[in-house]
Order: sequence, then structure tokens, then C-alpha cells
Amino acid sequence: MSTSLILASHNAHKLDEFRRIVSQALPGAIVESYDGPEPIESGVTFEENALIKARAAARHDGRPTFADDSGIAVEVLGGSPGIFSARWGGAQAGDAFNRRLLLQQIADVPDGHRAAEFVCAIALVIPPEGGRPAREHTVVGRWPGTVLREERGDGGFGYDPIFLPVGERRSSAELSADEKDSLSHRARAFRALVPILCDEFAS
Repeated sequence: MSTSLILASHNAHKLDEFRRIVSQALPGAIVESYDGPEPIESGVTFEENALIKARAAARHDGRPTFADDSGIAVEVLGGSPGIFSARWGGAQAGDAFNRRLLLQQIADVPDGHRAAEFVCAIALVIPPEGGRPAREHTVVGRWPGTVLREERGDGGFGYDPIFLPVGERRSSAELSADEKDSLSHRARAFRALVPILCDEFAS
């Protein structure tokens, strides 16, 4: 499949990760960076925020665009940080601060109750073309695991160093890029998007 997609994100880590995922799941597809404005993420679900970003970038660029909204959902916190994962410690907080804050908040929670999952929603928006109206699709990928008691590993980004995937003895940050790309919530979500992309671009 030969097509070009815009990734509606200014996050360099996500761009690199999605380029690897897409090259494996959909050989021949190209993921291009986005340099347009960022919309206000006013949705209350991952799917809504992904659509907000994809719609804004598709309007700005005029080409097929996808966006993801992702985060960590901790069971004992009722699914939080959830859509607020990137801003859990405040608008100016970075990844390291967010991780420390989350670890402090569940420091007294026993190991058997530290279940969590990484969640990724991907929205695809294809602008109107050739008399066809705009088309929109959303998919979701989930990666179950638990929250560790301390950081382990220096790979990945975000909450990777404190996330232990189900069936693994290593944190997400201790996995190789290839391993993470085959297991992660983003990989699972994009694999769900592949048949939709094939249908859209085959027509």
C-alpha cells in the first residue's frame, strides 16, 4: 500500500514510534509530521480528543490525517490519570514529574491492587475529495499491566518506566523498540486501523 498520512502531533517520540509501527503494519505507507496549530483538547474520552486533533489537522493540511490520544488508566484511581495523563502534574509538568506524582498517589496501594492499562485511541479523518464527503473512523487499543513501585529502564517515554505489561518481567521502558512496537497500545490500535485504511485507499 502506497499512501501518505499526516500524524497530528508535535510529539517527536510519538512520531518516531508511529513511523516504526506503520512501517511494520502497513509497508509502503508514509507518516509525515505536522506543523500546524494544536486545538484545545476539550473531549472527555480518548476517542473524542483524538478526533478533535485529527479534524483540526485535516482542515489545516487538507490530506488524510490520523491522531492518537493516549494515556495510562489506573484501576484504583477509577481510570485516572486517563485523558489527563500528559498533564497530571499540571500544564507545565513533564513526564518525570507526572510519574513521581502517580507513584506517590498510590504508594500505599498493595501490589495486588495496582492494575492499570495503557489506552490509545486513534482517529482517522479523510477530507472531502472527488465529491465524496469527509470520512471519520476511530479505533482503540489497550495494553494491560500494573504500576511498579519505582522506575525501571530508560527507554520509551511518558509512563513507560513505571508500567509492567501483563506477562512481562520488564517494564515498558526496558523493552526494545521492536518489542514495544509489537505489544503496545499504539500498535494494537493501529493494527485495528489497518483494514479501515486498506478499504479507504482501495476505493
